[in-house]
Formats: sequence, C-alpha cells, structure tokens
Amino acid sequence: MLDVARLRVLVAVAEHGSVTAAAKALNFAQPSVSHHLTRLQAETGVQLITRVGRGVRLTPEGEALARRAVEIIGRVESAEVELGELAGLRTSRVRVAAFQSALSVWAPPAAAALRQRHPDLDLRLTDAHPTVALQWLRAGTIDVAIVFRYDDTVPDDDVTYDHIADDPMHLLSQRPGTTLTDHRDATWIAGCKNCRRDFVNACKAAGFTPNISYTSDDIIVSQALVAAGLGVTTTPGLALRSHHATGVQATALQGWHRRVYIATFGEPPLPAATSAFITALRGAITHDDGIGPRDGRGGGAGRGRGGNRTRE
Repeated sequence: MLDVARLRVLVAVAEHGSVTAAAKALNFAQPSVSHHLTRLQAETGVQLITRVGRGVRLTPEGEALARRAVEIIGRVESAEVELGELAGLRTSRVRVAAFQSALSVWAPPAAAALRQRHPDLDLRLTDAHPTVALQWLRAGTIDVAIVFRYDDTVPDDDVTYDHIADDPMHLLSQRPGTTLTDHRDATWIAGCKNCRRDFVNACKAAGFTPNISYTSDDIIVSQALVAAGLGVTTTPGLALRSHHATGVQATALQGWHRRVYIATFGEPPLPAATSAFITALRGAITHDDGIGPRDGRGGGAGRGRGGNRTRE
C-alpha cells in the first residue's frame, strides 16, 4: 500500500522542481526527502525520478503518480476535516472556488452571513474559471465549486450540480441597438474560447457571423474598448454589476442567459461546513434582486444529463 507521507514528498518535488526545494517546503531534512523517494520507488516497483545534472526530474511514471497523489491527498484531507467535525476536534473548514463575478457579487454577503452564524468556521474562497474549479473539485482540493454553463446540460460524471440562478446576458455598446442583429456589421469584442463559442452560436442564430477583432476575458478591458468606440460586446449580468464603465449602454438580451450551479462531489449527506456555506449562498441569492428567474424546478440537482435530485 502506498504511504501518504511519501506521496506528499513526491508532490512537493513535482511542484518545486528539486529535492532541496521540496525539503524546504515540507520543513524536512534533505536526506529525509531522498529517503522517502527511494522507499516510494521500492513500493511502486518503478523509477519515479531521474537525475538531471545536480537536480532531479520526474519520469513519466512519476508524473502520473504525482497527479494521482494530488487527488489522493485532497481526499484524505477532506476526510480528516469531516471526521474532525463529527468528533468536534477542530475548527470546520470549507473550501470554495467560484468564477469572478459570483465571487464579487454573491460570495461577500454569503461569507458575512456565514461568519455571523458560524464564527469559528474556516472559509477559503478562490477565484477560478469553472473548468479549473471543477478539476479542483474532482481532485478534492476544494469542497464547493460555483460554475456556469450556457446550455441546459451538465457533464455525466460524479459531480452533482444544483441549479441556483439564471444570469441574463447583456449587449454593451455606444450606439443605439437593442439586439445582436442591430449590430451585425459592428466590430465585436469576444472572450474566452468556451464563452466565444456560445456567443458565436447566438450570433449565428440571429442570422450573422460576428467580426471579432478584439479578445479579452477582463470585463474592465472589454468595456474600455466599448467606451472608446472600438466595438461592441456581450456580458453576463453579474459581470456588469461588478463593473459598468461610464458611457457604455447595457441592454438585456431576451432569451439568452447562462445557468449558474453549485457543484459538489460525492453522495449526500454533505459535510456540515459545506452545507452551512451552501445555505448562506442560497440566502444571498434569494435576497439578490438582480438575478434572472430560476427555471421552475426550485434549484433541482442533477447528476449527469437528465437526472434531477433534491438536495438540502
């Protein structure tokens, strides 16, 4: 059986690039790190590291094991926290990753309410794109991911998705025009690959292919380009509430929104700290007048592409 302590050493070497740096990060003596690596290689029966000059490099087998080790360590730490909650031995912890506009609009009131109700709870908030947040969730390095999708489907995996809100899309421009078609001949500003795909599909559904000349995922940059008269763009309502530049006209686009989900991993019941954060987040969203209507399912949860379950 693989030793978790030795897996931590391997992950540290992978992250820091040398035995010396890994030893410093782990507060170990350098010979101790070398010993753990030697024993781990003996346990696995494969070469995990190779000497390169005065340093070391992970072999392909070592890199594969290091990636798995990150997931294993994350799950072990989550189990330790859950057991600690049950035994009352340590302060509860919940680790949350959310996309930027949700983190700026909903997370602060949720965090404030959580602190008031549970002052000893250790809340960790991190800004992350949904793709990254879901990777962290599956690896066990976070407990909750707040993510969005532009369609009604969710991946068919072990993640549970609770639909919590619809975030309406807006058209940002300097001149009149309330629909995408009104700006069919304009120069467009587009965002990341996934968001651009949905934007391009929306334009094609409106009967044209957009002329994209500028690319930026930063709402400040894209709105600055609009304010300077260099183009038009679209943005979700949450992002618009995070930043609205002077001189930029915003018009809600009918029938186009992104769906926002709370994503968790594994079967219920959830750990107490995770449930407490989700309750606080739902409260913040309930009292938020700026969100779009929910889909009528009352925030139903889904695992896979068709399943709905009730959570909480």
